[in-house]
Amino acid sequence: MLQNISMLQNLKKDVQIDGLILDVDGTLWDSTPIVASAWTKAVRKNGCEGLTITADMLRQLFGKTMNVIADMLLPELPAEERYRIMDVCCEYEHKALAEDECNICYTGVVDTIRTLSEKLPLFIVSNCQSGYIELFLEKTGLSSCIKDIECFGNTGKKKSENMLLLMERNHLMHPIYVGDTQGDREASYEAGIPFIFASYGFGSVEDKEGQINTFSELLTLIQE
Repeated sequence: MLQNISMLQNLKKDVQIDGLILDVDGTLWDSTPIVASAWTKAVRKNGCEGLTITADMLRQLFGKTMNVIADMLLPELPAEERYRIMDVCCEYEHKALAEDECNICYTGVVDTIRTLSEKLPLFIVSNCQSGYIELFLEKTGLSSCIKDIECFGNTGKKKSENMLLLMERNHLMHPIYVGDTQGDREASYEAGIPFIFASYGFGSVEDKEGQINTFSELLTLIQE
């Protein structure tokens, strides 16, 4: 932990941070058990009776765009049918997440975001479908803490392009992205911004400018 804090302190010295952009899945919460159950119901009701989707499968897929997930999950189906079923999966997912009363956020996420938002503008960029980030904010009560959001479902663009869109409309010059996969790291590189790796999440990365083992370690970025 001390090494992680040292990395963040050095990053803070090197960069005049004007915003923190956050990933969702594997960074802020783990919705995969709920989503796996919902998607299994959806695909079985749409012609894939023998398919069972597990949380472990989704942890390997989350972070990719929804079209890519559909291609990997349902490769034997025509593209149009894959994407139609993925839309149904998302409908089932939203309903299941909205109705579930479990706290699926990682430890310290809600309190840390509230504290961070008092000192730094916070944003969310994800490869998720439209409405997913809004659902996260509604369930956690964090809507007032997040300045802006963007996702694949809204724009059809990849993560790095959505980072740049969000940066442009919020006049960000030196933001940092926090995520948990190599894809997040590559998107940050493409967008030209530093990357903090959430090591407790779904993936691993080859290199990073900073690392956290718990979400609350981000508080180091606002400590004098």
